[in-house]
Amino acid sequence: MRQYPKPLAKLINELSKLPGIGTKSAQRLAFHILSLDDREAEQLADAITTAKREMKYCSVCGNLTDEDPCAICSDPTRKDDVICVVESPRDVMAMERIKEFNGLYHVLHGVISPMEGIGPEDINLKSLVQRLQQGDVKELIIATNPNIEGEATAMYIARLIKPAGIKVTRIAHGIPVGGDLEYADEVTLLKSLEGRREL
Repeated sequence: MRQYPKPLAKLINELSKLPGIGTKSAQRLAFHILSLDDREAEQLADAITTAKREMKYCSVCGNLTDEDPCAICSDPTRKDDVICVVESPRDVMAMERIKEFNGLYHVLHGVISPMEGIGPEDINLKSLVQRLQQGDVKELIIATNPNIEGEATAMYIARLIKPAGIKVTRIAHGIPVGGDLEYADEVTLLKSLEGRREL
């Protein structure tokens, strides 16, 4: 069987390095890119290089931004006494979609994972502690993912921050709206039961 020409093979190889893109998807994307006219292909390449060159992390919260501080941190209408701690910039966008949270964020850029050799010093915790010491924060909402690493990170942050007298809360986990009990796993059911509230 003939191999792909070198430029096409290189494109497929690079695309297959993207998360969630296997070899077949990389091949489809590569052939689609080759079917674009020159102008469209250049716009795609320019969008990638421009985003890579101009995007940076906010010096306050750690979110991805093209200006420093980011639009959220510099928004005077947001409450500065509540900070929501998330794992990644994608989580900030998820929280912003609900249009209900009007506080600030802090992006950890990871979670504590001893199995992978990631400790508290390897994530963006030091700047969180500095923010809390400098500001008048009343509540810290921990919104890490409900997995072992996310739970360990949440517990670590809670133990670290509580002595400062700041209220530390955790987002609720459990049965999703529209979900059926019979399809929920044991951990999800347990979290739902633990997080129950009075009606």
